[in-house]
Amino acid sequence: MSDFAKVCKVSDIPDEGVIGVEVGETPVALVRKGDEVFALHDVCSHAEVKLSEGDVYDGTLECWLHGSCFDIHSGKPTGPPATKPVNVYTVKIDGDDVLVSLSKES
Repeated sequence: MSDFAKVCKVSDIPDEGVIGVEVGETPVALVRKGDEVFALHDVCSHAEVKLSEGDVYDGTLECWLHGSCFDIHSGKPTGPPATKPVNVYTVKIDGDDVLVSLSKES
């Protein structure tokens, strides 16, 4: 059984933008693309800085420090210097509420 936590409102996330939230003690970057919201671990796998301080473009989230980009669907890096993916999490939208599950079995 999956546990979803309410983390924010859809309207809190700028379209084609990103915000950082906490789910328990886990940092999560929420990316909004139109009506969809994607959740990725909010720590770059290359430099261990917050991805939520980066930019969103062409379906990727770019780390502000060295420019590593991560696919918002899979968490996989799309180019160097990052070589390891970041975790992605399951998102549910309930009205204007964004709910995130850290469980692998969502």
